[in-house]
Order: sequence, then structure tokens, then C-alpha cells
Amino acid sequence: MKKKITIPVNSNFKYFQFWNGIFNMTPKELEILVLFLDCADDYSNLCALETKKQVAIALGIKDKNTLNNYIKKLKDKRVFILKKNCYTLNKILNPNNGNVQVSLSWV
Repeated sequence: MKKKITIPVNSNFKYFQFWNGIFNMTPKELEILVLFLDCADDYSNLCALETKKQVAIALGIKDKNTLNNYIKKLKDKRVFILKKNCYTLNKILNPNNGNVQVSLSWV
């Protein structure tokens, strides 16, 4: 008998926390990811200069370039995808993709 489980999420943080089992982000990386999404005008260029400035201010970081270390870590973990010199969000993680269904089966 198949069972359907619905996990309610009411924030970006909770949404990404659910997926974090796959992407293995640290708590700080998760916090920074959420801030990038909250500050970004457009998901097609998440790490635009203005967005980096806003995230740095929110974190109390004086130099926005300090975020480059986190951006690289998120890219290495396939959270951010670099395309045409712009960072986008992995399709799995994009909350704007509509409903995502996850099925688990024992192998």
C-alpha cells in the first residue's frame, strides 16, 4: 500500500532545509542561500553585484567579495549552477518550479 506524505513549508529556509539532505550545505551556507534568494530581483542571476551587496549588509560583512568563497562552495555542491557568467539555482531547488514530487522505493 502506497502512502503519500505532504511536508508543509512556509518559508524558503524550511524548503531548502528539506532538500539539504541531498546537497549537504552547512548551516551558514543554507543561511546565505536563503539571503541570496530573498535579495535577488531575478533568479536568472542570483549573484549579481547588487544582490551580493545586500547579502553582505544583511550578514554584517564589510566586503561583499568575502561571499565569493560561499558562492564557490554552493557551486561546487551544485546548489548554484554557472551558465553564461550568471549563477542560477539548481532546478530541483527552485521553489518557483511548482510542485515537486519525491518518490522513495526500496531497492
